Amino acid sequence: MSSGLDLLLWGAAPYVSIALLVFGTIWRYRHDKFGWTSRSSQLHESRVLRVASPVFHVGLLMVIGGHVLGLVVPKGATEFAGLDEHAYHLISLGMGSLAGLVAVGGLGLLLWRRARVPAVRRSTSVSDRYMYVVLVLVLLAGLATTLVDNGVRGGYDYRETVAPWFRGILLLDPRPDLMASAPLDYRLHTALGMVLFALWPFSRLVHAFSAPVRYLLRPYVVYRRRAPGAVGTRNPRRGWE
Repeated sequence: MSSGLDLLLWGAAPYVSIALLVFGTIWRYRHDKFGWTSRSSQLHESRVLRVASPVFHVGLLMVIGGHVLGLVVPKGATEFAGLDEHAYHLISLGMGSLAGLVAVGGLGLLLWRRARVPAVRRSTSVSDRYMYVVLVLVLLAGLATTLVDNGVRGGYDYRETVAPWFRGILLLDPRPDLMASAPLDYRLHTALGMVLFALWPFSRLVHAFSAPVRYLLRPYVVYRRRAPGAVGTRNPRRGWE
């Protein structure tokens, strides 16, 4: 039997977070298209960014892939594919630790650069400052669950509790009792993740939803070479005219 707080945290709060993510993103796109950007600061400093940004994004993609495999794919599906719990635990511990360390390391370099370069520091908005704090806490909490629960403590089968709870939220069949029975670090990581998704539309993270689809459908740009000796009849104009 779930308590009132459990119903609020694991039954209602997820839908509030999803609503803010979806409708906040729509609102941001309709009313702040010029602000829909990563606010690149490459012009201010590029040497550290050239290393830190790919490291962070590769690590983040690995983290997302691990979450999709662990939360969306049912336990029975991996067992049917021949991957038992022990093998899954070893893969989860190894790849999850690597992904978390890479993502945290890349983010650490980006934040060090942002604090060290005055122009980059001044370009950081208030909403992005809150986002960075929550993002750091989310990654550290997730890394702690991997290293502590799955490593030091010998493993916790979150696919019996956290994963069914997550799929139940997506299927509009919330089961807060499952999440309430998970260890504290899993609950903390999940709660921080919901806060991050709620802040997502109001920070630079919205650029993750942008894809250069129109670029693929753009018309060809035709370049013509002037014949040798040809003389133009039009006076040259400045580029912005």
